[in-house]
Amino acid sequence: MLLVTGSVVLGARLLAAADDTMTVWAMTGDRGAGTPVAADALTVRRVRFADEATVERYFAADEPVPEGLILVRGVGEGELLARSAVGPVAEEAVLRVPLAVDPHRVPPDVATGSIVDVWLTDASAPGTAPGTAPGTGSSGSSGSSGRGTAAEAQDGPALSGVTVVAAPAYDDAFAVTGTRQLVVAVDDERAAEFERLLGALQDPVIRILQRS
Repeated sequence: MLLVTGSVVLGARLLAAADDTMTVWAMTGDRGAGTPVAADALTVRRVRFADEATVERYFAADEPVPEGLILVRGVGEGELLARSAVGPVAEEAVLRVPLAVDPHRVPPDVATGSIVDVWLTDASAPGTAPGTAPGTGSSGSSGSSGRGTAAEAQDGPALSGVTVVAAPAYDDAFAVTGTRQLVVAVDDERAAEFERLLGALQDPVIRILQRS
């Protein structure tokens, strides 16, 4: 009888402990800085917190996340949505850079919130490495046209690890321009460097590589 009673008490304690959990919002996938916090990017997680102060750091799932928020840092898949990870759109410290990309040069599942690398090539200079302005090489010297003097040689992507903040449906953009439009969030310094490099290319071609 004592054994049975002890089991009942233990079970009751476990149920009581389970009642201490609460539901909070978490991200459904990897999202980078500048991504709008949208309902379809959120899922509910049940968590037990050590104290009330810790609870206040996150968004409880018993009510919607406030509108008009963006991520101010990267958040991983399944990570709880911390209040410190978001900020108002008005405080967005990035520029939105539009890209017109050949649909065959962007993975089909790239969408809002995807983290990507942006590579540049010059169609007028087939031997030019991705991300390198025409007329530049390892020595950084310019070609006869002089157009390469505006950009240094690039050994990697023109933009690395940037967040897609808008990705209109393929059909919507292609019907008008024949390209797919993506908008990426970039800080001022990288945006200026990207525009400088893009302007140095005679016939720029953009290629998108998605980070998984």
